[in-house]
Amino acid sequence: MKIVKKYFLYVLIPLVLIQLIPVNRENPEVDKNLALSAPAEVKLVLKTSCYDCHSNETNWPAYSYIAPISWLVTRDVKFGREELNFSEWNKLDESKMEKKKKEIIEEISRDTMPMPIYLITHPSAKLSEGDKLLLKNWLTGR
Repeated sequence: MKIVKKYFLYVLIPLVLIQLIPVNRENPEVDKNLALSAPAEVKLVLKTSCYDCHSNETNWPAYSYIAPISWLVTRDVKFGREELNFSEWNKLDESKMEKKKKEIIEEISRDTMPMPIYLITHPSAKLSEGDKLLLKNWLTGR
């Protein structure tokens, strides 16, 4: 009984209490004038593989509401949006847009995006070779 009481005090109570720490799971409004416009097949690949972290259209899964996992998910989305936000693509000037296009090609070529940890819970987000080719051709204007 003493072990159960200690377990309750040292593990369960803190686990319940950390659920009270608020996290920001907002999806800012998308201005269609600023959002990326692309062919439908390109947009579908981006929405499936990139938009959860790199847009203002994040789908927040159930586990993103459970601390401490929620802290990691919201941090990844925050940093992802800061690095590249397809909902604000047209805010970029031409030189920044070209730089982002090259970075996207590099990331998908090295299989660093989508992040491997994201693929654990979202296996359908993995880019096929065809998806990569489609994105590379679109990004290079081919």
